[in-house]
Amino acid sequence: MPDVFSKAKRSEIMSRVKSKNTKPEMLLRGTLHRIGFRFRLHSAKLPGKPDLSFPKYRAVVFVNGCFWHGHGRCRKSALPTSNSEFWKTKIGKNKMRDQKAYRKLKRLGWRVIVVWECRLMKDAAATAEKVALKIRGKV
Repeated sequence: MPDVFSKAKRSEIMSRVKSKNTKPEMLLRGTLHRIGFRFRLHSAKLPGKPDLSFPKYRAVVFVNGCFWHGHGRCRKSALPTSNSEFWKTKIGKNKMRDQKAYRKLKRLGWRVIVVWECRLMKDAAATAEKVALKIRGKV
C-alpha cells in the first residue's frame, strides 16, 4: 500500500513524535503513582535512560512505542511504505540499542521491565498491576 503522505510531509510528521512524556508513559506513571510507587524519570545516569527507575527496588521500566521499537507483529509497528529501507534500518538500530541498554542494566543488577504501548493502551490497569508485581520482584 503506498504511503498517503509525501516524503516531506512524512518527515515532518515523524519529526514531531515525542520521545519523553508520551501518552502511554504518562498513563503508566499516573497509575503507578496512585498505587503508591515513587520513581525517577529518564535518569541519564542509567544506560538507555529508562522512562521510570525505582532505585529502592533496583528496577527500571521502559515504555516502548510499538512503531519506534519494532514490536513484532503488532499492527502499530507497520512501517511506512515511503523510504522503507530507511525505516527498516532505523527501527533495527533502535532495537539493537535497546538490547544493549537492557544487557548493561542487568549486568549492573537492575531488573528491566519493558511495557509495550499496545498492551498498556488496551488495558492500563491490568498492565500496571503486572508491572507493579515485577517491580516488587513478585514475578
